[in-house]
Amino acid sequence: MKLRCAILDDYQQAALNMADWSSLYDRVDMKVFTEHLDNEDEVVKAIHDCEIVVIMRERTPFRKSLLDRLPRLKLLVTTGMRNASVDLAAAASHGVVVCGTAGKSEPTTELTWALILGLARNITQEFNALRANGPWQSTIGMDLGGKRLGLLGLGKIGSRVARIGQAFGMEVIAWSQNLTQERADELGVQLASSKEELLETSDYVSIHLVLSERTKGLIGAEELRRMRPTAYLINTSRASIVDQPALVEALQNNGIAGAGIDVYEIEPLPEDSIFRSLPNVLTTPHLGYVSQGNYQTFYRDAVEDIHAYLNGVPIRTL
Repeated sequence: MKLRCAILDDYQQAALNMADWSSLYDRVDMKVFTEHLDNEDEVVKAIHDCEIVVIMRERTPFRKSLLDRLPRLKLLVTTGMRNASVDLAAAASHGVVVCGTAGKSEPTTELTWALILGLARNITQEFNALRANGPWQSTIGMDLGGKRLGLLGLGKIGSRVARIGQAFGMEVIAWSQNLTQERADELGVQLASSKEELLETSDYVSIHLVLSERTKGLIGAEELRRMRPTAYLINTSRASIVDQPALVEALQNNGIAGAGIDVYEIEPLPEDSIFRSLPNVLTTPHLGYVSQGNYQTFYRDAVEDIHAYLNGVPIRTL
């Protein structure tokens, strides 16, 4: 008898085209969900009969309460090698094997720069004016050369963002709890003496930290007040690193010039979210990891994970 496998949140209907799943068809029946399931009841109804589930990043959390209601589940594959929305302890207690996949840091790096450039040159405003036969050249863009780019985090993504900033002729400064002088020197980046110094002196502040108990709420009302009123905040990491009500207040009161945001505490973003209408925000629907190369890697590795599990030798376990 075949096992059943569900692929969740395949918004672009891309999963089956990004890898060769045919090698599984003699052992596994596949079903793909292209619409987001909004609550646990919907998830349980949809996949209660599945032994294998493939999830895309944190789109559908697998907390203890959900895992308790899926007694048939044996293998959970998440894209990426880290997923804070999966309760690994609860999965283990239910005998559910959790596996990850490889991924690329380049797509998020590239989107970070799309947001920075979009804000610097007022791309959204000028695009909308052009399409509406509005004014020709209604804004004056900001030069990047000579400006200061402040990076919160200098890991894989942060270091790539730093190199591109340097190529634009920007002065790059970085800070995190664990950042060393040696690491900063290796990349030709100035090490900030404190988070406060970085915030107070940067023209663009870009977040590249992992969400954890230490980083949750790292940027709050006090930190936003330290930023220059001409500065921009970019977040392609995780929404909860920034206090969201404080960010809205700063944007509404022009405490900062604007923000480029790709991540939200609730996704998909509710229709009534203020982030959909703030005029000084450039928003994207969590596109940082959404690229052809990443999807091909994600789903290719998911197929490998399922094969390995079926053969009794799970790989990339979390």
